Amino acid sequence: QVQLVESGGGLVQAGGSLRLSCAASGRTSLMRYVGWFRQAPGKEREFVATHSWSLGRTYYADSVKGRFTISRDNAKNTVYLQMNSLKPEDTAVYYCAASKKIGLPLDSDGMDYWGKGTLVTVSS
Repeated sequence: QVQLVESGGGLVQAGGSLRLSCAASGRTSLMRYVGWFRQAPGKEREFVATHSWSLGRTYYADSVKGRFTISRDNAKNTVYLQMNSLKPEDTAVYYCAASKKIGLPLDSDGMDYWGKGTLVTVSS
């Protein structure tokens, strides 16, 4: 089906930047949306951003709007999440996810494929 592999996580200081990558393989034609979720310790998994592959539209959570940006490299079947002005509350495991459904996915239940996650830690 579809396989997703995240990379780029690590430790950064508050105010710094980090770029996450999500490489897709398999039957990538199934993907209508590719996006990012995150889960902090003791918290529910939350929506970060999602990108419509065919329409080129991106939707961001209010908590990251203006700081995070999704981009893509079609030749590499890779989606990137550029994270700027990072805050300690951004600390979480970040998951790449994809949906084959036609509806806009804004929660984890709407996603069909998941990566294993990459840890982002933002220090004060």
